Amino acid sequence: MQEGQKAVMSFGPAYAPLEQRQVELAIEEAQKLVPRPKMVIFASFQFDPEAAKNIDETKWPGVTLLKCQMNTDLLTEDLKKKKANEESSFWLIGQPDIDIKKQGDKYVVTVNGFDYYDTRTREIKSGDSSNIAVWELDTDYNGRSLYPRQVFFPLDGENGGWSKLAKALRAYINEDLISGYAGNKSIPFKIGKNRQIAVKIIDDRGIESLRVLKVD
Repeated sequence: MQEGQKAVMSFGPAYAPLEQRQVELAIEEAQKLVPRPKMVIFASFQFDPEAAKNIDETKWPGVTLLKCQMNTDLLTEDLKKKKANEESSFWLIGQPDIDIKKQGDKYVVTVNGFDYYDTRTREIKSGDSSNIAVWELDTDYNGRSLYPRQVFFPLDGENGGWSKLAKALRAYINEDLISGYAGNKSIPFKIGKNRQIAVKIIDDRGIESLRVLKVD
């Protein structure tokens, strides 16, 4: 973006996700502006899955749409004595890097990592599966709401997440399956009738990102 070019911002609510309707209204309003903006930035503490999908997939020639996740520390700014220099207030987030492969009549998803743009350092930073606190897989995403059919905790490995829950509820959880839910690869699954999956990750700083894929 060059000096003198216009960017517009749409801020989400403080205590709820930025929703799809807000994305639609913001784009409609931005299209009426003269001169036309070069960027439309959506800033929020959390994004509704369909809102995030709309921002990522909307094609507006000459205009870039971006998601900007706000640091939740901003909600308690008045309670913090001093802000650490290495903390950023905003991150521009992309989509998770994932692969989906067919195994017989089932599919397996692998989460490789993620990228985000640090507005403080002006650098694109990457993280691998070791930086992911939790990731969720909806194997039959309906395009409206994400329903996690599988949930993984790769950050703590086999000794955290589901393992801790298994120890507390050992009679109710199959401990043989625990290790399978501690990595970056899904359990084999059959694709649902919607022929679409959604993967949501939350990294070790609490930044969320979403990827939706159609399955042929």
